[in-house]
Amino acid sequence: MPTTKAALDAAKAEAAAQELEADGDEYVTVPLAGYDGATKDVRALPSTRWRASAMRAINGGDFDGFMERVLHEDDYDTYVDLDPDGESVQRFAEDVADASREALGKSSGPSRSSRNTRRR
Repeated sequence: MPTTKAALDAAKAEAAAQELEADGDEYVTVPLAGYDGATKDVRALPSTRWRASAMRAINGGDFDGFMERVLHEDDYDTYVDLDPDGESVQRFAEDVADASREALGKSSGPSRSSRNTRRR
């Protein structure tokens, strides 16, 4: 049983990823906190499936546009009712990335060449 918060979070993300693979579902379920502290689970596309328009929306501060693009259509009204602040939206995006097994903004970048490029 995980004893640290990091281990517990990793275990939750692993369970969510396994559930996603087992169900064949295209959504992950993560909590979303509202401005008043109320939290409800919502379904969102895995971060690996977010379109460029969704990324532009969140980077531009258009939370409504972002949520409209990534949330399951039945859960958008829950988002509107919760009326989360920016910090809650950021936490939501990080939770989706964890559940999707993909770090936001952490590209591995190009790999180093295996060939020696030094001139002789």
